[in-house]
Amino acid sequence: MRNLRLASLVKRTSRDSAPTVLDPTKRSQAPRGTKVEVDWTGIQNPDFLALGLGATSMMAMLWSVANGRQAVGVELRGDPSLGVHWNVREDYWHHLGLIDQLMLERYGEDRIPRKDDGRLFKLRETFYSAVTEPGDVYADEVIAGVEEAHISGLIHYTEFIDDRWSDGQPKRVLTVLQPAKPPAEHDPSKVGRDMVTVLDGPSTFQAGASEVLVMMRRYLERIEEMDIAAGVTPRVRLFLSHRVAVGDAGDGDGFLKWMRQEDGFVSLPDGRKRILLEEIQELDYRGRYRRLRKPGTSLIDLGVPELFMIAQGFDSSDADRLGFRQEEVAVDHHDGRGPVVAQADYLAGFLELHVGARLRRRIASEFDREGNEYWVRQIAVGHEDDPEVGWILVQVPDFKTFDPILAGLVPPGTPKKTKEYLSAYQQLLREYYLEQVSLITEMPISELEKIQAPYGPKLFSLVEKVGADALVAANGVVAGDSFGNGHFMTSGGAITGMVGHASRVLKYWQSRDAGVSREQAIRELADQIKVDTLGWLQVSAQEFSQAVPINFGEERIREIEKQTGRQSGERANTIDATRRHRHSLVPLDPSDWRRLSVRSGRLCTIELPPILETHPAERQMTCPAAAGAMSMAGGQSADMRETAVVGAGTAS
Repeated sequence: MRNLRLASLVKRTSRDSAPTVLDPTKRSQAPRGTKVEVDWTGIQNPDFLALGLGATSMMAMLWSVANGRQAVGVELRGDPSLGVHWNVREDYWHHLGLIDQLMLERYGEDRIPRKDDGRLFKLRETFYSAVTEPGDVYADEVIAGVEEAHISGLIHYTEFIDDRWSDGQPKRVLTVLQPAKPPAEHDPSKVGRDMVTVLDGPSTFQAGASEVLVMMRRYLERIEEMDIAAGVTPRVRLFLSHRVAVGDAGDGDGFLKWMRQEDGFVSLPDGRKRILLEEIQELDYRGRYRRLRKPGTSLIDLGVPELFMIAQGFDSSDADRLGFRQEEVAVDHHDGRGPVVAQADYLAGFLELHVGARLRRRIASEFDREGNEYWVRQIAVGHEDDPEVGWILVQVPDFKTFDPILAGLVPPGTPKKTKEYLSAYQQLLREYYLEQVSLITEMPISELEKIQAPYGPKLFSLVEKVGADALVAANGVVAGDSFGNGHFMTSGGAITGMVGHASRVLKYWQSRDAGVSREQAIRELADQIKVDTLGWLQVSAQEFSQAVPINFGEERIREIEKQTGRQSGERANTIDATRRHRHSLVPLDPSDWRRLSVRSGRLCTIELPPILETHPAERQMTCPAAAGAMSMAGGQSADMRETAVVGAGTAS
């Protein structure tokens, strides 16, 4: 007992004499909530403020600077990281060229950004030039001057495979289209065109979204750096880990979200907004991204911008805080059900597969257990002279559930959150994805399984939505996907934002220079943003209810309809209840777009096999399942092969 008391006394004495903490790190001298003067110049009352630095906002910033305005950009996520590939209309090339021209005319060579080797940084030449090479190249390499290259690639093969059944029998119609020629000279008429005309034209370029975004980001960064170094008021200021302040409520929902909605948007009597920013830090919290104000930092007052634009993707919390709402878009498929929500589910994946300078589309018939027909689409996008790029997206038919219990992979009653259930669910996703990839690439599944997959397959849902009015404050508008979204497979969102909405900011400044009042100019800007988005929705409708993709062009669509004998207004059956069941299994998470899920394997550098003239179902006549599907569809085997070549293109 005496020894126990002695030990207790020694322990207590040691504890009492020890320092409270052993860590010598000093606490921040700027406690959270303390007002600290920001020593950055050029941030007060900017001409243009971009909230979200995607393609729409950065193009709008470039137009603003090229027109002699000061631009401030705010972004949460630092450097661009969007991994998808875009099919780009030639209008974008002409827009970049005009920005280069305006910058040179206004500022002269001394105030134009330069590449690391001292040459002028020209946006159009960085994106595409006839005297440089395409291929496996990063925008930072081109800007550093270590590569005599451009970041985009041309599309040499545009292929459309129609594998829908006809009269109960499989039929394949292959259409190979004449590739669009790249522009050689600047065409002023291509700046400011309406979006229906732009999107109706064929895609000319393919480019990694992240490389296009990095190109624009580096240009803006170099303007900022050179102005600061010269001791002049910066034309550009960038906040790359910031957001409009949301107070201490963090990322809460419901009542907390409502309580904080005006925190960083300070209302003025005339309806304009004063903007307060906060620096944030991002953390991966239990599988989801969370953002909190960085400890020890204070609010940053940007003052009152003449014009601010919110373009933060399809679900913008800032737009929501200002009362902006989107409504779902309904499409009448003429199948007797009347207008229904324009919605479709897709599996997206990235394979290190040599798709090459190719845009390949496929539409096919799928049948449920009762023999009802559904049309599904796939797209394969590559990059000129880059064997590692193979973005392939496949549509999921409405009857497909990926339910592990229905598939017999786990016992009935298995909880959805168990490892066994999720593993079986992911197995079903991958099996279906590779099956569909095999059909569009003509490669056997056994070979596809060996190829390295840096991303996916990931299931996501596309639901078309649009707002009623882009004007959310007397000095603020909503643009890009934040205002409305159509079908993604045509890269229509990127084009509508960076070609359409962004160029309307150019028109805004031109109107202001011509003496138009701020109120009238911003009203016209908001109206034109809506017109552009409605144009996108108009041409997107056929991606839900028609067979021919919009970026083949109106004339090409008529040619394909002539060859296939099908009108593009036809529509297969849909079952909404099954889709809802699929969504309930594992909720779709938009943040998955930022998560890599590398599946190791080999790089496939050989070209894709030729497209066979026979329908896949005809090649599997010995397969009982295929024969059963044919019988269920009401037909027998038949030689229904047909190939059409439009222009001088050839199948690869």
